[in-house]
Amino acid sequence: MSNKALSSILLVDDNFTMRVLLRGILRSEETANYIVVGEASDAESAMEQALRLRPDIIFLDIVMPKGNGLDLLRQIRTQLPQTVVLMVTSSHDSATVKAAVDGGASGYIVKPFNSSTILNEVKQAVEKSRALKADAVKSDDATTT
Repeated sequence: MSNKALSSILLVDDNFTMRVLLRGILRSEETANYIVVGEASDAESAMEQALRLRPDIIFLDIVMPKGNGLDLLRQIRTQLPQTVVLMVTSSHDSATVKAAVDGGASGYIVKPFNSSTILNEVKQAVEKSRALKADAVKSDDATTT
């Protein structure tokens, strides 16, 4: 394990097997600088966990109980602007993809996927998360001086 700070990840998908698969892919990366800190199977518990855990990255499904991922995406972007959201879904029509990108998703992964797709996306998300945090620190420093 590298000495860099770990990036925290929340997995949100109503399908237990999909969460297990994602968790397994993320754990398979030996040099990874990230850790799965929570999982949710519906939009309501996902938002509760997101606010409590404040993860760096959220893997978010679109179709799930107690809400949908696109609405949840907007809530996350409003309440946790430094959190990077990667949509992971079987919905691949252009209107849904456009709604996700317009809503602030940093990536869009269509199921079924392969492990290299997930690992490439999470590496990019880690970089974006670190950049967002660095920008936030600069903004805080500028307002306090």
